[in-house]
Amino acid sequence: MENHRHPSHLRRQKARRSASPLRLLVLGALMLGFVFAGQAQLLPAFGDSRTGTTGMQFLKITPDARAAGMGDAITAITDDIGALYWNPAGIAGLDSSKIHAQLATTDYFGGVTMQYGGLVYRISDKTLIGVSLSYLNSGEMDVTTEFLPLGTGQTFRASNTAVGATLTRVLTDRFRFGVTARYINESIAGINTHNAVFDFGFQYDIGLANTRFAVGLSNFGFNTDPAGDLMLETLEGPQVVNEFESISAPAVFRLGLAWDPVLNEEHRLTVTGQLNHPTDNNETYGFGAEYAWHSLLHFRAGYLLGLDQAALPSAGFGVWLPRRFGSMRIDYGFSHRANLGGVHRLTLGFSLLNRSADSQSAPRGAASEGASRSSTPAGETPASR
Repeated sequence: MENHRHPSHLRRQKARRSASPLRLLVLGALMLGFVFAGQAQLLPAFGDSRTGTTGMQFLKITPDARAAGMGDAITAITDDIGALYWNPAGIAGLDSSKIHAQLATTDYFGGVTMQYGGLVYRISDKTLIGVSLSYLNSGEMDVTTEFLPLGTGQTFRASNTAVGATLTRVLTDRFRFGVTARYINESIAGINTHNAVFDFGFQYDIGLANTRFAVGLSNFGFNTDPAGDLMLETLEGPQVVNEFESISAPAVFRLGLAWDPVLNEEHRLTVTGQLNHPTDNNETYGFGAEYAWHSLLHFRAGYLLGLDQAALPSAGFGVWLPRRFGSMRIDYGFSHRANLGGVHRLTLGFSLLNRSADSQSAPRGAASEGASRSSTPAGETPASR
């Protein structure tokens, strides 16, 4: 097993990367931004209150266990199928296997469940494509009115679906970029909304002190009009409503920074920080940490600041299992909100058709490592370098 892994710090030593003044300037600006993040919004709000100004809120639910365990501060280090949601550039960090897949389930508040799945195919060392599917189902809920607050005897259901296609390119050994196109359908009580949105993102290895940063823009699109008939009980009797205001998807801009204070063959400790700037709410700030032992066992913790509801720190763990056919990965994440309760997430991932017996690389969670693996010339494996 040990000869299948190629620790990232050895690759970095071989690369002999040097820090340019530009990288130092970028790193300093990002660190300064996070220091002052708690004092005021870093980006303009263009208005006092934006809460409730968008639809398709299921797009904001964290789909995978690893990110949930780190307080959603994952944009700079995401390197598994979860990157299809957080930052499309991150799938370039997957190991050299041809096929990667992931299934995740979320036990959300109020009995709502959400499933997430993704599939990535490596076309070449520097090009990957992926597809993803998210599905949320509320189950049957009672219809209530001001006249019948305990229920009318009728029920309704909310279901939401998002299907995405992703293209990712490794441009240099330190920089990678990805884009996702996503179709969205939201159905609530017979009212259907269709939309198309785009995600953009990149990850960059600064080349200084094992530090990376990333930028992501999710759910960028246009307004759309809901369609359908809604029956309302009024003082004048039943009334059909079929005209609705246009709504937009909840776009969010993310800026992430990651650093490995400990990085050797046995241990890795990664700390992350992330600014989240949504179009329909105030900014939030996530901080997370991930410890890996021999890249096999992973322990995570995180906290998300700026929420409307008080929250406990999040936590999680993961196990990476190298197998003859490739590898398997199991992750669990837990988060909690006051007055709402806890949310449990479970993720199962696996890789297939590894190129050779020695091409299997353990997951690192570092943005630069995937680029190093992905840029390996054909016929050469990370372990052979």
